[in-house]
Amino acid sequence: MLDVRRLRILHHLATYGTVAAAAEALHLTAPAVSQQLAVLEREAGMPVVEKHGRTLRLTTAGELLVAHAEVVLGDLAAAESDLAALRGGRRGQVRVAAFASAARTLLPAVYRALAEEDGEWSRLLTLDLTVLEPDQALDALRKREVDMAVVHGYTVLPRDFPSGSEQDVLMQDPVVALLRPDHAAHLGLAPGEAVDLADLADESWLTPGPDTSCYEMIQRTCGASGFVPEVRVRSSDFAVLTSLVAAGAGVALAPLLAVPDDTCGVGLHPLAVPVSRTVFAVSRSGTARRPDIHLLCSLLARAAAGHPAAL
Repeated sequence: MLDVRRLRILHHLATYGTVAAAAEALHLTAPAVSQQLAVLEREAGMPVVEKHGRTLRLTTAGELLVAHAEVVLGDLAAAESDLAALRGGRRGQVRVAAFASAARTLLPAVYRALAEEDGEWSRLLTLDLTVLEPDQALDALRKREVDMAVVHGYTVLPRDFPSGSEQDVLMQDPVVALLRPDHAAHLGLAPGEAVDLADLADESWLTPGPDTSCYEMIQRTCGASGFVPEVRVRSSDFAVLTSLVAAGAGVALAPLLAVPDDTCGVGLHPLAVPVSRTVFAVSRSGTARRPDIHLLCSLLARAAAGHPAAL
């Protein structure tokens, strides 16, 4: 009979890639992990790992067991969540990773809600927040370093999610063009009028760094309009980009959540061919019913529904 604890060890090996890393995550020694894998192979009746150079990789049987382990571990997490809900009144600490603009706009509303409800919700939930880009946040979720990841995926750049996870859609966040009002008027655009990106093909562009998904979104969106943007400024601080647009340095694209509250000297224009990003709350399978995680997801959804980007 297969042992759940050994399935968990195999799952960690698949997640972390090496015996040493899996052992560190499980607070075990590397020899102990190797010993448990050997026992698991005897239980399975066939090898679950094989040597590949100086490392181990999963066999076909190992990959099959990892897929089943995700289901089993998800069911165990769901059972723990149901018991926590039944007990009730237990304070939970949720580790959440969120991308910067969500941390700036959505998470403050969650903290305010926790502080304003006569302490009732704060007795159930405390937050440990880390700001991470979506790829990093999902990797932390996969490695069980966080309990929830708030991430996004663009219509032109869909997001891949790790197996064994559940996603709740929080909101749609439209991408807008940032233009100086006099520049927009020169292009014949009224305030707030949709812009055809092809009309901006010869402009200087201000973008986030090339290591961000927003940069790739801009490349793909401009490419669909028939040009490659001439990037003159790179900064992942959207406040910097907005200020430089106001100063006449060029034009920019940004998701509405990322645009600073103070846009003095900058007009926001929707795109004639809309592009948006979907904001997700992602948790491991089975954990969404935990009272603290369920409450956090509900508060995030309420914050998202109240944001101007969603109205």
